[in-house]
Amino acid sequence: MQDKLASLLERFAEIENLLADPEISADFRRSQGLLREHATLKPLAELATGYRRVISETAEMQAMVRDESDKEMIDMARSELAELDTRKTELEESLKVALLPKDPNDSKNVMMEIRAGTGGEEAALFAADLYRLYTRYSQRMGWGLEVMSTSESSPGGIKEIIVKILGNGAYSSLKHESGGHRVQRIPVTESSGRIHTSAATVAVLPEAEEVDVEMKAEEIQIDIFHASGHGGQNVQKVATAIRITHKPSGLVAICQDERSQHKNKEKAMAVLRARLYAREVERQHREISEERKSQVGSGDRSERVRTYNFPQSRVTDHRTGLSQFNLDEVMDGDIQPFINSLVEREQTLKLEAAGI
Repeated sequence: MQDKLASLLERFAEIENLLADPEISADFRRSQGLLREHATLKPLAELATGYRRVISETAEMQAMVRDESDKEMIDMARSELAELDTRKTELEESLKVALLPKDPNDSKNVMMEIRAGTGGEEAALFAADLYRLYTRYSQRMGWGLEVMSTSESSPGGIKEIIVKILGNGAYSSLKHESGGHRVQRIPVTESSGRIHTSAATVAVLPEAEEVDVEMKAEEIQIDIFHASGHGGQNVQKVATAIRITHKPSGLVAICQDERSQHKNKEKAMAVLRARLYAREVERQHREISEERKSQVGSGDRSERVRTYNFPQSRVTDHRTGLSQFNLDEVMDGDIQPFINSLVEREQTLKLEAAGI
C-alpha cells in the first residue's frame, strides 16, 4: 500500500504543477482531463496524507516508549499509540475502498431516459410518477434538472421523457437506477378494485462532453420538421423540431420541445452524445470480459431492479434485497437508503473481485 500511496501523491503533485502551467491551461481538452483527474485523486490524496501522518506519529510514539525514562511520558505515549492504532485501522479500510478502480464517469452529469413499459395507460402514469420521484430527489440533492425531450400520453401520463440532471456526482448516485421498475397498484380506471402490475424502464447515461465524443460533420444528418401539437393555435407555423442521426451507428435523437431550432438542435446533440458515449463504454466493458461484466453489471434496462407495491406501501430493491415500508416518502424522492445500499454493493463486488 505504501508504494501505491507514494505513486498516487506523486501523480497528484504532478497534476497540480501541470494545471499551474499557462500553456496547458490554454489547451481546453487537456486541461479538462487533468481537472477531472485532479477531482478524482483529491479525496485519495487527503486520505494518503493522513495515513502517512499517522504512520509518522506512530513511529515517534514507539520511539518515546522505547527510549523515554519518565513513566508518565511513557504512559502518555502508550495511550496515544492506542488512539493512533485505531485511526490507522480506519484509514486503511477507507483507503482499501478508495483505491478500488473508479468509474471515470462518476462525477458527471446525467442523461436520464424514462419510458412507459408494459401496462398501457397505467404504465404511462407510473413513468410520470418516476419522473416526479427523480425530480424531487434532484431537488433534495441541490441538483439542477432540465427536460430535454418529452412524449406525453393521456392527461398526467408520459410515454417517454429525457432529462438532464446537473450536479457533481449525479452519475455516481443515479447509475444504479437503470433497469426495469415495476409497480403494483389498483389503477384509477379499474372499477373492480383488482391490483395491476405495470412497468417503466429507466436508463441512466453519463453526460458526454464534446471532449468525450468526437462526431464528424459528415457523419451527422440533421432533419428539420414541424413539431407535433394539439392543433389550433398551438401548431407552430415554423419548422423547429430537430432530428439528428449519427449515420455510422444509426443512433437518433429528436427534440421538439423548444420553440427555436437552435435550442432543439443543442438538446438533441447532447442526448446523441450521451448515447454514443454510453454505447462506447458498454463496448469497452464487453471487451474486458464476461466475468467483469457480471461483476459490475451491464446496466441492461430490461432487468427488473425495483418493485413499488402500493397496497402494502412497500418498495423492494431486487439487487440488494432492501425493502422499505414508506412508499409515499420514496415516491416523493426519499431514495437515499436504496442508493446507499447499491453503492455499498458495488464496493463489495469490487473488493471481492480484487481479492481484498
